[in-house]
Amino acid sequence: MLSDVTQTTEPLAATARPPVRTPRIHRAWFVAAVTFVTIIGAAAFASLPGLLIEPLHEEFHWSRGTIGFAVSVNLALYGLTAPFAAALMDRFGIRRVVAVALTVIAAGSLLTVWMTAAWQLVLYWGVLVGLGSGSMALAFAATVTNRWFTARRGLVTGILTAAGASGQLVFLPLLSWLVEHHGWEPAAVTVALAALAVVPFVWLLLRDHPADVGLAPYGGEYAPKPAPVTGAARRAVTVLFRAARTGPFWLLAGTFAICGASTNGLVKTHFVPAAHDHGMPVTAAAGLLAVIGVFDVVGTIASGWFTDRFEARRLLAVYYALRGISLLFLPMLLAPAVHPPMLFFIVFYGLDWVATVPPTIALCREHYGEDSAIVFGWVLASHQVGAAVIAFAGGLARDVFGSYDLVWYASGALCAAAALMALVIRRKPEPKPEPEPVVAVA
Repeated sequence: MLSDVTQTTEPLAATARPPVRTPRIHRAWFVAAVTFVTIIGAAAFASLPGLLIEPLHEEFHWSRGTIGFAVSVNLALYGLTAPFAAALMDRFGIRRVVAVALTVIAAGSLLTVWMTAAWQLVLYWGVLVGLGSGSMALAFAATVTNRWFTARRGLVTGILTAAGASGQLVFLPLLSWLVEHHGWEPAAVTVALAALAVVPFVWLLLRDHPADVGLAPYGGEYAPKPAPVTGAARRAVTVLFRAARTGPFWLLAGTFAICGASTNGLVKTHFVPAAHDHGMPVTAAAGLLAVIGVFDVVGTIASGWFTDRFEARRLLAVYYALRGISLLFLPMLLAPAVHPPMLFFIVFYGLDWVATVPPTIALCREHYGEDSAIVFGWVLASHQVGAAVIAFAGGLARDVFGSYDLVWYASGALCAAAALMALVIRRKPEPKPEPEPVVAVA
């Protein structure tokens, strides 16, 4: 009898255990808050590349194309690492992967202080910071949202996506002031310290799964923590090949590549030097980017709210169309001083900056289910490849033509193409209900 009891209770202990109590404020919101702070701390690195182009050009006499190449390596690795990072989080846990990633970012940023050759910029800032930042990119936010939330996923995705803009808001004015008054080295050290400062919060407060604390996801039912998934790299590649056989993947990847080209690759990297070409002080141009960050927070959170209520592909089409129109007007607005039309552009563009992320994640979730975080990682890779191409092409165009105007116009046209591509994405058909069995009556 005792053996029968043992055999009966052991499987129960290995399966679902209901939560002991339901907290007044669900633990998922605290996890989301830690994730938000973590992304803010890591966002310091994203604020710096646009501020480094002119100082490095003046100090080392490297061409803008060379510096842009280092930034493009950073952006490309940021994207290409993301899908593997999502799989690594399934294998080793969110906390370990993010803590190591922050440490790598800090090391890469700190080592740039002692560089003397362009290849070192590519290695330290391009490779190390790119790998570290890619390991905790937007796939990190998607993984946290998928595990900890069943309800309010669109809203939480918008909030976590806005964290990057909040980091830009916090660090960009400080970093531009440091570069302007003390040189670029203290700014690089500040980025390293900001990344390291977040590590204790991640290690002590972040949890990998609701089951770790005996809770159900917010708005969902309790489920046991799944076993670690082995073969992270193989799984990431397998998911890629599976998704690549579907049309929505290529449309999402194409639109998101244009999204990266028109934001991180172009505006974040080249807006400050382009404004400086027209006589605007670096601190003023950096301040405008910080204002973009303010309105990006509003726009992205609002986009998450809209994504919970409206069709995602139509939202994407509207966002890309508006962004393309704004970029076509930008060359006419650049001037030595900040005028009201430029402020209108900054507000308008800021609201649209990464508003594309919540509907893109929603479409990945709709079409690819449990693999959506890894699929989004590959879609994010295309975002960063697009950003990398424009980061290099923008610097090269400036060296060749002496102006960024051609790149602004080309990006506006690409955004129009992205709007059309978004409308082509089909909705996933609803599964047909199984027919009820016919019972013969004698």
